[in-house]
Amino acid sequence: MTAEQEIRALLDVFQEGYTKRDLSQVDAFLDLFTEDVEVIGTNGQRPGVDEWYLDRASARELVHGDWEGWGDLRLDLTSTSIRTRGGVGWIAASATVSQTIGTENYESYLNFVRRFLDESTLPAQQKLHYILRGGTNTVFEISRGDKFVWPLRLTAVVVREASGWKFAQLNFSFPTVYFPDVRILE
Repeated sequence: MTAEQEIRALLDVFQEGYTKRDLSQVDAFLDLFTEDVEVIGTNGQRPGVDEWYLDRASARELVHGDWEGWGDLRLDLTSTSIRTRGGVGWIAASATVSQTIGTENYESYLNFVRRFLDESTLPAQQKLHYILRGGTNTVFEISRGDKFVWPLRLTAVVVREASGWKFAQLNFSFPTVYFPDVRILE
C-alpha cells in the first residue's frame, strides 16, 4: 500500500468514527492521534484556550463534544488533497457539518442569554450588543429552515509511527465571507 493509500485508510477510519459517534469508542478513536497531537476546533483562538488542544488527553474533550452534539460531519474524501514527504503527510479536505435544528433553538438561545447575563463580566452595553447580535442571527437562521448544512475545512498533518499513520495536528475551520465572529478588542 502506498503512503497516500494508508493515509486515505486513516481518513476512512476517522470518518467512520464521526459517522457512528459512539461515545463508548472515544478513547479507542483517540488512538488515531499522536500523544502530543494539536487539535484546533472551530472555536480555537489561542493554544490551550477554548478549542485549541495541545495533547491527546485534552483533545478528547473536543471529540466527545463533537460526537455528543455537533452534527453530522462528512468529509469529501474524493476531493481530499494528500501530500507526503518521507514520514510526514499533510491533508486538506472540504467537508460539511449538518444538523436539524428546530424552533427549540429559540429556547436554547434564551437559556444561553440567562447564563451569559449571570456569568459575563462585560459592561452592560457590550452584553446587550452580544445578545442582540446572537438573537438576530438566531431568528434569521431559523427562518431559513431547520436543516443546517455548514461548509467546513479540515486540514491535518500526519506522521508515520511504528503502528502506522497518526494525526499530529488537526484544524477544523469554517469559511466566512463576512466579518469573522471573533474579534479582538484592544
